[in-house]
Amino acid sequence: MPHHTSRHLAEGPRVGVRPFTYEDGAEFTARARESKDLHRPWLFPPTTTQAYTAYAGRLIEDRCKAGFLVCEKSDGAIGGFININNIVDGGFQSGALGYGAFAHAAGRGLMREGLDLVVRYAFGPMRLHRLEINVQPGNAASIALARRCGFRLEGFSPKMLFVDGAWRDHQRWAITTEMVPRQGPR
Repeated sequence: MPHHTSRHLAEGPRVGVRPFTYEDGAEFTARARESKDLHRPWLFPPTTTQAYTAYAGRLIEDRCKAGFLVCEKSDGAIGGFININNIVDGGFQSGALGYGAFAHAAGRGLMREGLDLVVRYAFGPMRLHRLEINVQPGNAASIALARRCGFRLEGFSPKMLFVDGAWRDHQRWAITTEMVPRQGPR
């Protein structure tokens, strides 16, 4: 099932991150179907080829979005995904992060490593200054990941995003380039 043909944009000891491709659809959707219990009610990644093609197309073709697959270096297996949405240039130089681990990779520290790599890539080659994560207050795993990766809690937004049929409250977590150490692993 793993896909081996793309180069990583950044690598850590156990994972590399690379852009989405249309060819990743079969593995991505299989992993998403296997992970439904892990994702619900927080996240709804595509589980069909048609839905994946539309989803990946937005990440590949829209310059205001960037999608990254977190892949295990040992075998190329997709362990999760991290997207930067709503990328704004100019004086703002910011983006909004969304992410999800797949069940086989959850709890192994792979997403921590992948998110650190994406943050450094965003603040390096992408030249962004700020990244924000919006998390539903009950999503303890996502909040723990944001905290472990150095994001700070900045606020609470009632009824911020429409998720699973209703407007949901979210906590706002953010990091700026000044908060990321310049050398060595985090």
